[in-house]
Amino acid sequence: MRLAIVSDIHGNLPALEAVVADFTRRGVDAVINLGDSLSGPLLPRETAHFLMAQDWVHLAGNHERQILESAAPRGASDAYARAQLDRAALEWIAGLGPCMAYAADVLLCHGSPRSDLEYLLETVEPGGLRLARAAELDERLDGAAAALVVCGHSHLARCLRTGRGQLVVNPGSVGVPGFVASQPYPHVVENGSPDARYAIVERRGALWQATLVAVPYDFAPMARLALQRGRVEWHRALATGYPTGN
Repeated sequence: MRLAIVSDIHGNLPALEAVVADFTRRGVDAVINLGDSLSGPLLPRETAHFLMAQDWVHLAGNHERQILESAAPRGASDAYARAQLDRAALEWIAGLGPCMAYAADVLLCHGSPRSDLEYLLETVEPGGLRLARAAELDERLDGAAAALVVCGHSHLARCLRTGRGQLVVNPGSVGVPGFVASQPYPHVVENGSPDARYAIVERRGALWQATLVAVPYDFAPMARLALQRGRVEWHRALATGYPTGN
């Protein structure tokens, strides 16, 4: 079994198209999308309709949930996406969930198995972001016994193998290579490259293995679009991989 894993597209349709062209060339058996597909100042409606036409497995990320929620004020990215999405797209994301089993030994989640807002492979502290320790990862897996666990949300491409032999893979972000966040403490995610990222995972005998892939694409139109819509941090992240301009 050979799977393409995409996540955190955030309405960046040109980046997604570049990733699709790359994994189509390489050859995969199925495609899994881990969510946060639409939120942002780019092309949410166009991206939604592209995704709705694909025979893929799709999850909802925290931003799909936030786009649909009416009780709390939406951030700028979710508000823009909500205003652009038509009824068909809204109904589509309403039917998605944040976590699911896939095949006999694969667990899919947007964040962690217990929360769509929790990084699985990273820990946020007052001083910033660091790799999760083994005990933290075990706690966040919340008893999951799957041989392969795939997650998104942090936009950081990583793969770790637990002491029990489980492979945990984050494919990184297709559409946004960096961002600034305030919860649970202020922190910055930066990849230092505008490339679109995804992963290919495949089972070889009893074990899973992963390939993390960075795909170059013409990011300039999306960076300009973000700037035209007043999102300077998005412009910086899309153009450089450094949302703060460092």
